[in-house]
Amino acid sequence: MRNARGHNLPDVLQVAKDCERFGAQGITVHPRPDERHIRYQDVRDLRPLVQTEFNIEGYPSQSFIDLVLEVKPHQVTLVPDAPDALTSNAGWDTVRHAGLLRDIVGTFKSAGIRTSIFVEADPVMVENAAKTGTDRVELYTERYASEYAKGREKAIADFVRAARTAAEVGLDLNAGHDLNLDNLAYFNREIPNLKEVSIGHALICDALYYGLENTIQMYLRCLQLP
Repeated sequence: MRNARGHNLPDVLQVAKDCERFGAQGITVHPRPDERHIRYQDVRDLRPLVQTEFNIEGYPSQSFIDLVLEVKPHQVTLVPDAPDALTSNAGWDTVRHAGLLRDIVGTFKSAGIRTSIFVEADPVMVENAAKTGTDRVELYTERYASEYAKGREKAIADFVRAARTAAEVGLDLNAGHDLNLDNLAYFNREIPNLKEVSIGHALICDALYYGLENTIQMYLRCLQLP
């Protein structure tokens, strides 16, 4: 909204501070080459303000790599998005791109930045991600979300297998994409080694109805195990 109108409303920096004040445990940004959402300067401005965990996700172009090394977030999440992609729509092929990912992971880890690789819920992709030296994988959960209403046990089965593989090869586990108030609690309960979820679009949609502070608290309750 801010970028489309050309003004600073909403104020990204203030919203990030408010999200933390309302209970958010981390801030994730995805600066794209055309800066149609988060701008590169936003990332620089957010770094000293974020008091929880700062995660930068994106395709590892040279400009993205330079930005991450400059800002030094707590975590960088590598996604295979093409520059013109509307949103993330696939995980990395960690077999085909093993060399590229190994080099990039090494670059970030040498700078003391935790790395995560965005992958499908496929044990083969998870296992080969571990060979790159990454610290974590993030499971791409769009398929789980789209199939959840048809039968949640079937929808989550592949994710349970992928999570089990991650634990076996020593990777921590994140997840994200289309997780929402309907499907998050079950996902969290069935994936016991889950470290982190990234939720943006659904949270903002819910905030239009429930308010930002209340919505963040609703999502936090979804992540509380009984």
